[in-house]
Amino acid sequence: MSNVLERMGRWVAVHHRVVVAAWVIGVVLLLAGDRYGGGEAIDDFRVPGVESQATVDLLEERFPERAGATAMVVFHVGEGAITDGDVAGAIGETVAEVRALDHVLGVTDPMAGARSISPDGTTAFAAVQFDGSTAELGRAGLDDLFDTADPAEAAGVQVEFGGELPTVLKERAEGPAEMIGMLAALVVLFVTFRSLIATVMPLGVAIAGLATGLSIVGLLSGVVDIPSIAPRLGTMIGLGVGIDYALFVLSRHRDHLAHGMGVVESIGRTNATAGMAVVVAGGTVVVAILGLRMAGIPFVAALGYSASIVVAVAVGVAITLLPALLAIAGRRVLPRSLRDVAPTSALPAARNGWVGWARWVAQHPWRSAIAATAALVTLAIPMLDMRLGQADAGTDPTSTTHRRAYDLLAAGFGPGFNGPLLVVVDLGSDPDPATLDRMAAVLAADPGVQAVSPPEINAVGDTGLLTAIPTTKPQDQATSDLVHRLRDASLPAATEGSDVEALVGGPTAGFIDQSDKIATRLPWFIAAVVSLSFLLLMIVFRSILVPLKAAILNLLSIGAAYGVVVAVFQWGWGRSLIGLDEAVPIASFVPMMMFAILFGLSMDYEVFILSRIREEYHRGHSNMDSVVEGLGATAKVITAAALIMISVFLGFVASDDPVVKMMGVGLATAVAVDATIVRMVLVPSTMALVGDPNWWLPRWLDRILPHLDLDAEPDTAPADSALIQGASR
Repeated sequence: MSNVLERMGRWVAVHHRVVVAAWVIGVVLLLAGDRYGGGEAIDDFRVPGVESQATVDLLEERFPERAGATAMVVFHVGEGAITDGDVAGAIGETVAEVRALDHVLGVTDPMAGARSISPDGTTAFAAVQFDGSTAELGRAGLDDLFDTADPAEAAGVQVEFGGELPTVLKERAEGPAEMIGMLAALVVLFVTFRSLIATVMPLGVAIAGLATGLSIVGLLSGVVDIPSIAPRLGTMIGLGVGIDYALFVLSRHRDHLAHGMGVVESIGRTNATAGMAVVVAGGTVVVAILGLRMAGIPFVAALGYSASIVVAVAVGVAITLLPALLAIAGRRVLPRSLRDVAPTSALPAARNGWVGWARWVAQHPWRSAIAATAALVTLAIPMLDMRLGQADAGTDPTSTTHRRAYDLLAAGFGPGFNGPLLVVVDLGSDPDPATLDRMAAVLAADPGVQAVSPPEINAVGDTGLLTAIPTTKPQDQATSDLVHRLRDASLPAATEGSDVEALVGGPTAGFIDQSDKIATRLPWFIAAVVSLSFLLLMIVFRSILVPLKAAILNLLSIGAAYGVVVAVFQWGWGRSLIGLDEAVPIASFVPMMMFAILFGLSMDYEVFILSRIREEYHRGHSNMDSVVEGLGATAKVITAAALIMISVFLGFVASDDPVVKMMGVGLATAVAVDATIVRMVLVPSTMALVGDPNWWLPRWLDRILPHLDLDAEPDTAPADSALIQGASR
C-alpha cells in the first residue's frame, strides 16, 4: 500500500496541472449537478420494529384519513377575546383558506368551544389533518399553509403554525459557524507554519473536499432520504477532518524539504507515510460511521452515509489534490527564513519545549497517570445520569413560528398539549364500540393524563382512535414514564382476555421509541467499534498492550465528553453561555454519532504519535527515549491540529439548533481532552510505566496478522533526476 501511495504521489507531483484541473472540473460539475439535480432533505423518523411505527402502519391500513401529517394553526390576541366578532370572522376566513388547500383532509373549528379555546379566551387553535406524510408534502406544502395567515393577521390576530409539519420541516439557519471555525484555523495554521501558502493550503483543500462531499450527498438525496441536519453535521466533520488530514501531510512534507529532500521525492515519501496514516485513520472513521446502521433506524443510518461520504472525500483530497498543490508551491511552503538555508537533520528548536515536557512526564509516570485519570473520571461522572430523548420545538429559537406556537399552546392549554399521544385500538374480530369508552376511561384515570379526546372510529368499525394529552412536556421524563406505563400495564390490563389490542403512538411516542432503541444498541455499537480499533492498532503496531491501552484511553476521553454534554445540556450548567434557553435531554442519536466520529479522530492522533514512538524504538532507542523523542517530534502538529478541530467544532455552538450545539460542544470537548490529557499525559506515562513489553506480540499471532506498517519506507527505485528537477522548479 505504501508503494502504491508513493508512486501515486510522485505521479501527481509531476502531473500536478492535470490533477488540479481535473479536481476543479469535477467540483464544478458536482456543484452544478447538486444545484439542478439534487433532491430535498427529508426527515424520515420511522423506527422499524417499535410500537409507534406499528401504530403508523395500522393507521395507514385501517384509518388512512388519520395517518398523514398534522399541523396546528394557532390564533392569539393580546387584548379582548378571540371570539369577538371581527376577530372571529377573520379567523374563519383563514380557516376556510386552510380547508381549501391541496392535501388537507380536514380542519377543526377553532371556535367550537372549550376544547379549542383557552380558558382566558385569548388563544384558539385549528388542528389540520393532511393526506400525506411530511416527506411527501415537503416544503411546498408548508409554504402554502403559511400563506393562509393573511386574513387573520389583517385583523390584528397573531397567527403561528406549530405541530408536526412546521416542526419537522423547519428551516435550519446556517449562522456564522463555518466562518468562525475557518478564521480560527487560519490563525492557528499561520502561527504553526509561518508561511502564507502553507497557511491557506490546508483550509483551501478542506473547503474543496467539503464542497465535493456535500454535493455528492445532495445528489444522493435524490435517491434516498437524507435528513435535513446531515449537511450541517457534514460541514462540521468535513472541515475538521479535512484540515486535520491536510495538516499532517503538509507537516511531514515540510520536514522532508527542511532535511534536503527534493520536492517530488518528498511528496512521494509523504504520501507513503503521512498519506498512509491518513488513509488508515480516514478509513477507520468511515467504517465506524457506517456502523451507525447498527442502530436499526433509517434516520441515523442516513446520517452515517452522508458523514462517511464527506470523510472519504477528505481522504481523497489529502492524497491527490494536496500533493498536486504542494508540487506547484515547491519550497514556498517553508518560511522565508528556511527556503534558502542548507538542509539539516537536527530537530527544530521549537520542539525542545515539548521534549522537556515529554521527559518530565516519562520520569514521573505514576503521578502523571493518576492525575490525568482522575481528571477524566471526574469529567465523566455526569454521564451516569444521561437521559436520551429529543429536543422538541420548545427548545428552538423564539424567532421561529413553530416555537411561538408551542409557547402559546403550552400557556393556553397546558405543557403536555404539544405532545399528544395517539392510542390506536384494534377492536378485534367482534368489534364493540363501547370498548373505546372503556379505553378512554382507563386513559383518563392515569395521573399523567390531562385530557382524553372523544373516541373516533373508522368507516369499517374495526379500529378506533383516542388522543391523550399528557400533563407534562414532551421531553420530560414523566412523559416517557407515562408511555411505558400505558403500554406495559394500563392498556394490557384493560384488554386482557380479549383479542382487542391498543397501541400507543404519535410523534412524541415515536421519539421515545427511537431513544429506547438506540439506548439498547449503543453498548453493542461501542463494543464493535472498540474491538475494531483494537484489531487495527494491533495490526499496525504489532503489539497487544498498545492497542489495549488505546481502547481504554479512548473510552475515558469519550466518557469525559459525554459527561460535559450531560452537564451542559441536560443539567443546564452554563447553558446561557452557549445560547440555550433551557435544559434539554440528550438527542438520542448524538452519543452514537459522537462515538463513531471521535473514535476515528482519536485514531488520527494515536497513529501519528505511536508510529513515531515505534519508529524511534526500532532505531535502537530505549523505551524511555523513544517516548520522549516521539512525543517531542509530534506534539506541535497534534496541538495545532487539535486547536483547529476545537475551533471548528466550537464555531457550531453559535447555531440555533440544539442538536448542532450538542455535537459542537461534545466533539470540541473530546478533541481537547484527547489531544491534551490523553495524548500528552496518559500515553507517555503509561508507555513509560509498561516499558519494553509495550511492543510484545506472540510469534504465532505475528505470523497470522496481516502487515500494515505505517512508518515503513516505500520500496521504489529512485525517480529520474531530470523528472524530479523539472517538477521542482
